[in-house]
Amino acid sequence: MKGVILAGGTGSRLDPLTRITNKHLLPIHDRPMITYGVEALVQAGITELMVVTGGTHAGEFLRLLGNGNDYGVDRLLYAYQDRPGGIAEALGLAERFSRGDRIVVMLADNIVEGSLRPAVHNFSRQERGARVLLTPVEDPAHLRHLGVPEMGEDGRIVRIVEKPETPPSSYGVTGIYFYDEDVFDVIPTLVPSGRGELEITDVNNHYVREGLLEHDILEGFWGDAGESIDAYYEVNDFVRQHGANKGLNCSRNTEQYWTYRHSSDIIVE
Repeated sequence: MKGVILAGGTGSRLDPLTRITNKHLLPIHDRPMITYGVEALVQAGITELMVVTGGTHAGEFLRLLGNGNDYGVDRLLYAYQDRPGGIAEALGLAERFSRGDRIVVMLADNIVEGSLRPAVHNFSRQERGARVLLTPVEDPAHLRHLGVPEMGEDGRIVRIVEKPETPPSSYGVTGIYFYDEDVFDVIPTLVPSGRGELEITDVNNHYVREGLLEHDILEGFWGDAGESIDAYYEVNDFVRQHGANKGLNCSRNTEQYWTYRHSSDIIVE
């Protein structure tokens, strides 16, 4: 399994912080944001990575990460997205890198408290298809800014609604996705959204229609540091106090193990 970290975009929601740098190079606590995504994947056993970025600061990722060895990466490649064409388009740039393998895709502004290893394990046991990580979200106003799954009676996702006015559940789709190699056959079939971009929600809904989308529910803190200035500082405050990417046997409040819950698929390590 290979990892793809998406670190493009203009970062307009973090303006003016992003006028002089890519948002994924901004600090979270004591180090650049993107290093948390690299660390999360390496700790989950994913050591072949590609970073997809763009804009005028792309070269700074190479200066920061180099060949990745200092971060536990065995093989690190880079791809350049020359225009803001959406998350799905950015993922398509990793086709040559990941063809023939399953992939874990992580948006570089996603920060998690726990480990991704259980979800990686669950996906490795999945025969084919895709998998998404969901997170509980208490605030309906926050859900209106996320992709939100509608759940069927059997506990499976029946569709994902992007930024719904009336959220169909109390879960948000995080920016952490798992795909088989067929995803690169799906992306060319997508139609640009009203924003003129290829949307990752359309990719996920394709797998829903095929009956091939599974999910896990992420325990512990999850934050999108690129969502807004307030969210950026909220993530900073949390990581400073509690840390991130902690091992499976770590919790900020108890000694219980991290779990990823699914209606019929629970793994505890």
